[in-house]
Amino acid sequence: MRITGTRCPALVVALVLGLTSLYCVAASDQAADSQLTKEQVKNFLLTAKVIKSRDSSTGITHPLRLTLSDGNITHDASFQSVDEHKNLEEFASGRMEMNFTDSYKYNIAAYAVAELLGVDDMLPVYVPRKWSGRSGSLSWWLPVKMDEEQRLKKKIEVPDQDAWNKQMYRVRVFDQLVYDTDANLTNVLIGEDWKVYRVDFTRAFRTIKTLQRPTDLVRCDRQLLAKLKALDRAQLAAQTKGFLSKAEVDAVMARRDKMVQHFEQLIAKQGEDQVLY
Repeated sequence: MRITGTRCPALVVALVLGLTSLYCVAASDQAADSQLTKEQVKNFLLTAKVIKSRDSSTGITHPLRLTLSDGNITHDASFQSVDEHKNLEEFASGRMEMNFTDSYKYNIAAYAVAELLGVDDMLPVYVPRKWSGRSGSLSWWLPVKMDEEQRLKKKIEVPDQDAWNKQMYRVRVFDQLVYDTDANLTNVLIGEDWKVYRVDFTRAFRTIKTLQRPTDLVRCDRQLLAKLKALDRAQLAAQTKGFLSKAEVDAVMARRDKMVQHFEQLIAKQGEDQVLY
């Protein structure tokens, strides 16, 4: 089955050759950065000194691009401090949302969920940090070439359709679990060797207990499905404490149950080899 980026959240990322992406990193930094473990990246983001800041034109929340240094490594990071809560939000499209929230906290929660599911490699590392008097999320600046919107506009074909599809199936599963109401093509980024990254979750984690688009769930990584089945509410609550409410945790678990049921029904109907990979 061929996956395209014509529907959200089947997000795809696009090569913007010669263009600096929101999540690009200078080539000279990449060799050193590739040697860091995840825990070292987290520690760097939490403790390194901010030596430069500038506005970013990418994204609705206009995150800041910060340059950090610990004396040995210098690397950029994205800082989002948005934390809006409204009883009612009306969008330009005419859509309305009750109990609207747009918060940096959901970036941190999304990364915590991704770690529990073993798919944190498709997100940048997110940590909580205060900067310039504001609390926010700080994320590692990724070595990417493009986002999916740009890829589609340039009509760039992926070199390995099967490998691409398998990455996108994981994105779809994760998007259904976290219920991001602002999932769009610019939030799926393409790195070296067509590595897919999913970013920006400030409008995720709604308390809705149904799935946004169950028809997007057609295949699933075997290990990811096993992790979904094993996801423990107490562990999820502990890992997202301070970033997700009880109602938001309950909604994640309810959607998990529906996703597992959905895939079990697909397996019964189509066969395990047609659904799992």
